[in-house]
Amino acid sequence: MRVNRFTNFLGELSSRLRFFLRGNAKTDHDCLDEELRFHLEQSIEVNIAAGMAPEAARRQALIEFGGVERAREETYRQRPGWLLETLLQDVRYAVRGFRRSPAFAVTIIATLALAIGATTAVFSVVDPILFRALPYAYGDRLVSVGLVAPIVPEEFMLGGSYYVWRDNQKPFEAFTSETGASECDLTERNPARLSCASVEASFLPTLGIAPILGRNFLPEEDQPHGPKAALISYGLWQSHYGGDAGVLNRLIDIDGTPTRIVGVLPKSFEMPALEAADVVLPQALDEAAERKEQPDSVMYSFARLKPGMTQEQAQAALEPLFQYSLSLAPAEFRKEVHLRVRSLRDRQMQSVRLTAWVLLGAVLAVLLIACGNVAGLMLARGTARERELAVRSALGASRGRLVRQMLVEAMLLSTAGAAFGLALAELLLHAFIAIAPAGMPFLDKARLDLRIVLFTLLLALLCGVSLGVLTALRKPKAISLVARATNSGAHAWMRQSLVVAQIAISMVLLASSTLLVRSFWNLHSQNLGMQTRSVLTATVTLGRQRYDTDQKQMQFFTQAEAALRRLPGVNTVAISDSIPPAGSHRESILNRMGIEGIPREMLGTGGMVAWRWVTPEYFRALDIPIVEGQGFTEVERNSTDRLLILSKLLRDRLFPDGGAGENPIGKRIRPGVEEPWYTVVGVAANVKNSGLTGSDEPEYYRLRRNVAEDWGQSSVLILDTSLSPEALAPWVRTEIGRIDPTVPVEIETLNKKVGRLADGPRFETALLGFFAFTGLAMAVIGLYGLTAYMASRRTQEIGVRMALGADRSDILRLIAWEGVRLIVLGGVLGLAAALGVAQALKNLLFSVGPYDPVSFGAVALLLGLVALAATLIPARAAMRVDPMEALRCE
Repeated sequence: MRVNRFTNFLGELSSRLRFFLRGNAKTDHDCLDEELRFHLEQSIEVNIAAGMAPEAARRQALIEFGGVERAREETYRQRPGWLLETLLQDVRYAVRGFRRSPAFAVTIIATLALAIGATTAVFSVVDPILFRALPYAYGDRLVSVGLVAPIVPEEFMLGGSYYVWRDNQKPFEAFTSETGASECDLTERNPARLSCASVEASFLPTLGIAPILGRNFLPEEDQPHGPKAALISYGLWQSHYGGDAGVLNRLIDIDGTPTRIVGVLPKSFEMPALEAADVVLPQALDEAAERKEQPDSVMYSFARLKPGMTQEQAQAALEPLFQYSLSLAPAEFRKEVHLRVRSLRDRQMQSVRLTAWVLLGAVLAVLLIACGNVAGLMLARGTARERELAVRSALGASRGRLVRQMLVEAMLLSTAGAAFGLALAELLLHAFIAIAPAGMPFLDKARLDLRIVLFTLLLALLCGVSLGVLTALRKPKAISLVARATNSGAHAWMRQSLVVAQIAISMVLLASSTLLVRSFWNLHSQNLGMQTRSVLTATVTLGRQRYDTDQKQMQFFTQAEAALRRLPGVNTVAISDSIPPAGSHRESILNRMGIEGIPREMLGTGGMVAWRWVTPEYFRALDIPIVEGQGFTEVERNSTDRLLILSKLLRDRLFPDGGAGENPIGKRIRPGVEEPWYTVVGVAANVKNSGLTGSDEPEYYRLRRNVAEDWGQSSVLILDTSLSPEALAPWVRTEIGRIDPTVPVEIETLNKKVGRLADGPRFETALLGFFAFTGLAMAVIGLYGLTAYMASRRTQEIGVRMALGADRSDILRLIAWEGVRLIVLGGVLGLAAALGVAQALKNLLFSVGPYDPVSFGAVALLLGLVALAATLIPARAAMRVDPMEALRCE
């Protein structure tokens, strides 16, 4: 039965389309008229045969027939192509109306294009972060599993615990691990510095990924002394090997070790923690050694949930294994260790998810303001067209036909706005990518693909239907045929509500952007504890094959240091293994540090302590004051003494006032349980060392002596110069190239390094500020338009009032009060909403509270002044109306 109905429906639809496409309108009308005349004449003849006079017979036939025009209309509606034909009539009628009012059409299309274009561009950026599926076969069931403790920022596992968990867990179908990614060298005919990730053999199957060429690792390849194998990324395969399928089974040298390429990863492949990986290697850990009680290997574990298993259930099922791992930790640290199971998307997007939601919410708010503006314009136009609609209704147009006309007009405008919006979105997307921070996930995947185009069309459909229904709510009245257009109370209330909503939303956007602006200013102007203006940095990582001993590494860096000292304009050259304020430093546990002769009570870890290897000129190059004792000297650098300088924050933690041994100078400290003793020679001022927004960690500096054991593969050469750091950069590259031209060097001013740390807050502030002021402009335009419209509708009333003795100031107050009332109501509602939104923004703020009175006061003042100006301009125009002209106004 259903099949027959569907077949009949398709047949009728096909018939209607053929009739519409092939029919001759003129012939159809002639045939219809002839048939109507035939039926009318037959009825007349019957009446005459019944004894009526010819005139009476015709009159009676017409009465029985119900009217020729009505019959023609009813018959015409039964034609297969009637709906499509009348729809085209509505489109042509709407286009003619827009041509008569081009300013109206252009204004609405431009407003919608700006709002839809901005929304589409932002959606294309946040879609991969918030909505798009992960590029894994089981993306919705993949989780990150591990321990959370102060020593590692993300959940992690230690070797012994990992294997116990892997062998005894029950909530997962698969359980795997990786040990992270690090730099490696491709040492062949075309050498390159790459990023190599180390993973377990079960890594790809757990994620649901298969190589597009070749195979996965074999179990024997994931053993300490197994065959050396590698999977290469799609990008490396294309750029380095030209997409040659013959790359399989080719031997390449990675850090001087012959390694066989066994497969090529898919183009969409990404590591679960989003680290870069040009080459994926087996981690080849010694499982027997890792199962000891205190393993050293930090691992990151990922798992695939069994079907129907939730994250909460998995975490509960892992509790016994967690308690086992907790028992292996020192008793004083156990309170700071927790179990975490979270989705892979949460781990990947944790740092940008809030930013993405804020930007999407802001641009949707702008879209709402734009739709409110457009709705106000269309309501005003609908009021002006009351007589036209009443005439069409009197001539027989049904209520449905008029509603359809309104919908067609709204859909045409929104579709045109979406078309121009897509073009604008492409431009805005390039602008957003240009100013976006480099670490924003999936930024390279942001593009206007089919999914984004469909989203844009959906926006256009929603806008069109909403606007069409809104303007069609008012039913034409017969009074409109003889009287001027009236200002319906319902429509006036609706227009006022739209303006109130626009002002409230603008208040939320302005308050949010102002908080971010103040936060960014605090971030940018904070004291870093060091100077960055005249400092140039050169980061060098030596290849493991050519520089395979500490002695060779020390010789390279000391030779580079001597060469750079000879450059003109160089005041100071220092070497460190890292440089603040970025958080890429070494760390140790505070309560593992020992002070000779002073027993310390250990309650928990005490937090983490940052530390660096530095040469004596480090503090002078960065202008970090030594507040107690003295700095390192070149003489000490050539000695065998192990020396430390503490930061003031660490000095206060280790030697608090009133405690034993208040003066740290000369004290001997052991940085870790198995570390040698170091002598404290000084205390340095505090320096930002956890990025621009993180809380500063206590810190100490070890003297990097001219002893091979103090050196490593990577170091930062720090130059303080009296010249422009940018001008010095080519000379630095040349000098290092003379020592070894194969060594890659990353040269950058410290100012630029610090500025890059503020890219994220700068991006958030710039976009939210742009949306806030766009929304404010639209809201002010809407308020101005409403006030001007209300003033024009009351022109005759103004004339009567002035004729009865009202002066111009009374008229000003009368019109301005309408706008002020809306400003106050919208401002109060917006303030309440802004306070709620500000609480959600608190994690994005730096040194400013979510309820900062200065920010909210400034926003209220700005919004009030701008909105008041938008109200007073049309009000002042209204008070200048000539009473006689106003009385003669229709």
